[in-house]
Amino acid sequence: MSAERPGEDAVPSFRPTYLRPEAWVTVGVGGAAGTLARYGTGLLGADALWPTVAVNLVGAFLLGVLLEVYAHHGPTPSGDRLRLLLGTGFLGGFTTYSAFAHQVTALIGGEVVAGLVYGVGLVLAGLAAAAAGVAVGGALGRGRGRGRG
Repeated sequence: MSAERPGEDAVPSFRPTYLRPEAWVTVGVGGAAGTLARYGTGLLGADALWPTVAVNLVGAFLLGVLLEVYAHHGPTPSGDRLRLLLGTGFLGGFTTYSAFAHQVTALIGGEVVAGLVYGVGLVLAGLAAAAAGVAVGGALGRGRGRGRG
């Protein structure tokens, strides 16, 4: 029989991110800051559509940049925390689907074509903003990260 060394049979424990309390706190802090920034933007034009358009397009662009830079650098503990803080937390709290859905519904109730143009237009503009963010993030990450291929 061989003598066991301490820790020899120990199996490393891996807890998924969503089960880690520090991840919840990180997302919560980022989300609180993003929500406050969204609220502040809304105060600039409370009854207008442009604050919703602005936060959703800026948020889509920044999320594209963030995730592309993250992809170039690969997962690291600090990168994972930053992605949770800024991506899931701040940008999740900053962007708004609920206000967008409410605005589309209200517009459709008054003028169907205007509501549909606004709704489809903002979704397409968001995709374009995200694609632009990915392009910028790729340019920022090129040469500084591990690359993709």
